[in-house]
Amino acid sequence: MTPDGVKHASFAQMPVEKLNPLLDRQFVYGEQGMLARLILRKGCVVPEHSHANEQITYVVEGTLRFYLGDGRIIDVRSGEVLVIPPHLSHKVDALEDTIDLDVFTPPRADWISGSDAYLRK
Repeated sequence: MTPDGVKHASFAQMPVEKLNPLLDRQFVYGEQGMLARLILRKGCVVPEHSHANEQITYVVEGTLRFYLGDGRIIDVRSGEVLVIPPHLSHKVDALEDTIDLDVFTPPRADWISGSDAYLRK
């Protein structure tokens, strides 16, 4: 990062964080937003959770099934976007090998600190 806060990064050169055998992650963040690249292998389950952050998920390839706390089930396929408001609980199943980009506002403090134990099982 430069003194003025500008960051320039390449996912191709960024280390990959292996959270569990079916989930890898890379992310970059600024003061008010975070961009994450997630690699979920078929069968990966992100347990039910909620957070104070707005989440925008864009599936680059593959399919994710979201179980929202209000009872809805939404399949998000390649090229599709899902916006999850703050505090809405959700669970995710990877129906096939998937790459997705998630945008969070504000940045996920638990991811930055590594206190996101629910992903590391």
